[in-house]
Amino acid sequence: MPRRKEKLDESSRKPQKGYYHISAVARMYNIHPQTLRLYEREGLIQPSRSEGNTRLYTEEDLERLELILNLIRDLGVNLAGVEVVLNMRAKMKEMENQVNELLNYVRQEFFQGREEEFEARSRGLIPVPMVKPIPVKKQENAKTTGK
Repeated sequence: MPRRKEKLDESSRKPQKGYYHISAVARMYNIHPQTLRLYEREGLIQPSRSEGNTRLYTEEDLERLELILNLIRDLGVNLAGVEVVLNMRAKMKEMENQVNELLNYVRQEFFQGREEEFEARSRGLIPVPMVKPIPVKKQENAKTTGK
């Protein structure tokens, strides 16, 4: 397996993201480099480029490539189908982000100071309205009323 190329950032001394060349990626996934170029032409993957215009694949690119190869090899999806699946995944992620933003807004606007109530409502499988308990009047004992 090819080694991951890491550079040290002088200010933080932490490794930066690793980048892989097209030949290393092709060997890792047992595909021809021309196949990777085809996926790029079709818009399925978008590797970054070096100053010399060399394709550089990041970890995120490799995860996306694994998904593409899984759809093609294991599920028999064609390239057009892969594009549809990837677009739908992106839309679903966007919708999930919008729902989370809405929930945060609702939490801030309507449940300020009542976070426990919000958490109780958001955890249930079936939404149950939170109601305040109604005090029940105690029945008077028959001896005290004289009956």
